[in-house]
Amino acid sequence: MTTQEHSFYTTVQRNYDKAAALTDWPKGLLAQIRECNSVYQMRFPVKVGNHYEVIEAYRVQHSQHRQPTKGGIRYSAMVDQEEVMALASLMTYKCAIVDVPFGGAKGGIKISPHKYSENDLKKITRRYTVELIKKGFIGPGIDVPAPDYGTGEREMAWILDTYLTFSRGEIDAVACVTGKPVNQNGIRGRTEATGRGVYYGIREACSNAEDMKAIGLTPGIAGKRIVVQGFGNVGSYSAAISQNEGDAKIVGVAEYNGTIYDPKGIDVAKLLKHRKKTGSILGMAGTKTLANKQDWISIDCDILIPAALENQINAENAHKVKAKIIAEAANGPVTAGAEEILLEMGIMILPDMYLNAGGVTVSYFEWLKNLSHMRFGRMEKRFNQNTYSSIIDTVEKLTHQNIGDKEKRIITRGADEIDLVRSGLEETMVTAYHNIRDLKKRRKKIPDLRTAAFINALDKVASDYMAMGVFP
Repeated sequence: MTTQEHSFYTTVQRNYDKAAALTDWPKGLLAQIRECNSVYQMRFPVKVGNHYEVIEAYRVQHSQHRQPTKGGIRYSAMVDQEEVMALASLMTYKCAIVDVPFGGAKGGIKISPHKYSENDLKKITRRYTVELIKKGFIGPGIDVPAPDYGTGEREMAWILDTYLTFSRGEIDAVACVTGKPVNQNGIRGRTEATGRGVYYGIREACSNAEDMKAIGLTPGIAGKRIVVQGFGNVGSYSAAISQNEGDAKIVGVAEYNGTIYDPKGIDVAKLLKHRKKTGSILGMAGTKTLANKQDWISIDCDILIPAALENQINAENAHKVKAKIIAEAANGPVTAGAEEILLEMGIMILPDMYLNAGGVTVSYFEWLKNLSHMRFGRMEKRFNQNTYSSIIDTVEKLTHQNIGDKEKRIITRGADEIDLVRSGLEETMVTAYHNIRDLKKRRKKIPDLRTAAFINALDKVASDYMAMGVFP
């Protein structure tokens, strides 16, 4: 396996070129969309303990065809410029696929967050934010960060507080970042958003009888055997929601320190409690720990969900996959070389740029909430509830039948913010999947869902550029 095959950025560009060759857009326009518009590499000193460290960090804006640009901030020792460029590129295509009006961006800080105290992480995050402010790389209408690998609500709250310090009087300032705590202008449902989007995407793909027959599966997600690689935020929510709402069976879970397996099914709620108590997924009662932690890839299952980092399935291990569907919950978990092998094996790949778009979709909802300065559901919840109650009362009078109190409460309740967020996310993921699938079926030369997703995104981005008069 070559370094080239391992390069995440190379994989993204290779997939882009594959799709671009099947379009009729001008070559100059395709070249513009392919490249990152702005790359900001920075280094800044931070006092850590009794010494100073020079921190390496990045913010990349891939495309400003829509503004603001949007993308998470990753804290990882593996961060480098090419990785951030690849992630920013995917964000542009991801936003286009789910019709979220943002350009793509991404950020990264080259640190291992577990090696730093909370106070040190706070200083690093605040200093990074100041650097973005100084160069005009952050703002509600400019560039809006969000959580990613190694970051969460806490870091987003620090970013918000730092930005507010420098933007007194800016009425929409809280929209400078998403993924914030709910009590600090966040939105309910954001934490679970990417995992829930993964579930909706898998469920929709499995609902098509024709497609399932082609790969030897029955329609529906119920009863499907799932292996999840990576049990962080995305992986754990993907597993829990697939089990609780889809009645799927989680037969394997892999983490950095090992892989557990139970063909009868693993109770995700119990596994989360076990990990909280012991600090590890290993040793849970009823599960078997595999001798080789990398053997998650060869567990016999219907659906494999890689939910960790990029390049996890590559040309060296792709032939070991026994799943019928690979659902890319992580960014870039399958290399270009591995994809060729998997497609030859007849495996369906649900591409990352579609499947993990739940996070940016709900971030969009949070951004809209911040700009409107009002919680979703506040205006209509009680009105809808009163209307439904009146309808039920009328039906009861006309039929001389009484509906039970429990049933009446269910029927007449108005939607809370989280109900609306989940409904909007479901609509987004369902519509986007059918747009991609229909494009693939309509244009016979498109070989797979990833290429169809790229073309779907390219058509939208290119149309925006043409409408702007950039390429008359």
